[in-house]
Amino acid sequence: MIDALDYTPIAATAFAVPQFLPQIRKLRTTGDTAGVSWSWATLTSLNNAAWLAYFALQHYWTALVPSSSATFLAGTLAILLSLRGQARMRPSILISTWAVMLATAYLVLGRTGLGALLTAAFTVQVAPSIWTACRTACPTGISAGTWLLILGELSCWLTFGLNESDPRLVALGLTGVTASVLMLARIRRTSRREQSAKSSGDVPRGSEGRQPAMAVDQHLFGETSDWELMRPVGTRTIGNGLLFVTYERVRDA
Repeated sequence: MIDALDYTPIAATAFAVPQFLPQIRKLRTTGDTAGVSWSWATLTSLNNAAWLAYFALQHYWTALVPSSSATFLAGTLAILLSLRGQARMRPSILISTWAVMLATAYLVLGRTGLGALLTAAFTVQVAPSIWTACRTACPTGISAGTWLLILGELSCWLTFGLNESDPRLVALGLTGVTASVLMLARIRRTSRREQSAKSSGDVPRGSEGRQPAMAVDQHLFGETSDWELMRPVGTRTIGNGLLFVTYERVRDA
């Protein structure tokens, strides 16, 4: 009799294949890297390449597709972040060391050694992302869509691992679900702070006369002999804690 849980890797595939597309799209559209970890993207690509080998050795053929997709798209994200100056020497050395450890584990202990090391792989992989998101005042560059897809995929692997009694996949699933929830909570908090900043930046009706005025050089508005008086009408937070203030001209009554 066919067990429906045997097909959970197919569900994981549906979540994993487009997993990094929302983050890539957001990065290319906004150029905002605040809170997005280059180390996380690089380690994700590296670890999924190792999982690809593990799944092949275990004959989990349906699992090859999501691992291949994550390897490629996470690698693409890492390249885009590198082009925006996010790569650093120290993390690069640590990631290279991790890659050597994975290769050594397989060469010395075979499939068992690789699987044992992969048990800790997701923790190693996701730690830089959580660390960066928490240390960034306003991690506006993180895509909620990507982390929702990660949550969906790792929930599937958790279910599949429990069904197959595979402790490595269970560890992967538990760690992934926990990390995804933490990241989504951080994104939600940032979104609420942005909404609060927008609300507090609005100019109350009837209080225009009490708003501070700013003299702006005439070059902003073409040729004029007088400076222009401006007043703030709204604010919003962008990037890594940068406050964007909108002004309008103060017209004569």
